[in-house]
Amino acid sequence: MADELTGGCACGAVRYSVAGKPKYMGNCHCRDCQRATGSAYFPAVLVLANEFTQHSGEVTWYESKADSGETMQRAFCPHCGSPLFLRNTARTGGVVLYAGSLDDPGIYEPSRDIYTSSAQPWDVMHAHLPKFAQMP
Repeated sequence: MADELTGGCACGAVRYSVAGKPKYMGNCHCRDCQRATGSAYFPAVLVLANEFTQHSGEVTWYESKADSGETMQRAFCPHCGSPLFLRNTARTGGVVLYAGSLDDPGIYEPSRDIYTSSAQPWDVMHAHLPKFAQMP
């Protein structure tokens, strides 16, 4: 894996980079993440906030309350609608990237499935990943 990650939105208006390796990768199956991705789960890539740089474009933020009561701030491109990254006020030192927004999403290697209590019955999860009904 490269020492720098790069990514952006579908139309190219928003670009970002990360000067470091991901600290966590995992699949979140909560209903908020299902709605935000329009899919079965959110393939999440946690990076350090001080290693994340947004180089171009403006993002639009959508805020919602997490089950912890903290605020989830999800960034997406206002032009093409691509989900890009999020911030959680409970963990201000991190930025969570949508794996699909990476230039090389093939680097994504999930370590677990979380919020499996909300997983859809049609979602076929990786059999060897640890499963957690809620946030561990």
